[in-house]
Amino acid sequence: MQKTYNLEVMEGAELSSIDQKHLRTVMGHFPTGVTVVTGLYDGEPVGFTCQAFASLSLDPPLALIAPSKISKSWPRIEASGAFSVNILEENQLDICKTFAISGTGSEKFDGVEWEHGKTGSPVLSNALAWAECMLEKVYEAGDHFVVVGKVVDAGAREGRPLVYFRGGFGQLSL
Repeated sequence: MQKTYNLEVMEGAELSSIDQKHLRTVMGHFPTGVTVVTGLYDGEPVGFTCQAFASLSLDPPLALIAPSKISKSWPRIEASGAFSVNILEENQLDICKTFAISGTGSEKFDGVEWEHGKTGSPVLSNALAWAECMLEKVYEAGDHFVVVGKVVDAGAREGRPLVYFRGGFGQLSL
């Protein structure tokens, strides 16, 4: 069901487009974890770094990611119908940077230990946590897609997450 909303703007106020650089700065004040989304394409592993990830529902078990529309890896993962979201540990900045590089080749996996999950998607061996998903829905949203996946398997281990905040990476201190 599609809803329509009528917004009342304060007298004298204008709704206009917000500057992208300013918006990036403001949104950067929300700390996020860092993930690597992985899948298989023609039997080869593919993946990309993604900070837009969230648990969406427990019943049914759903998670969401938001890959960029210009991602070269996402269309390959989408074609497989399954993906894994690997939550990176604080000492995995090198993996984050490797998977953030544009490209589709399996060379991103060189030196990275992984195993096939239940859906066949790569699960990174030393990730802090992971959720393996079957693709449910894909929505267009601006310059990204909003992807909903049904979680079919998941796991976690002890450790602390890699955190992204104000354009930089850091560690969580508890």
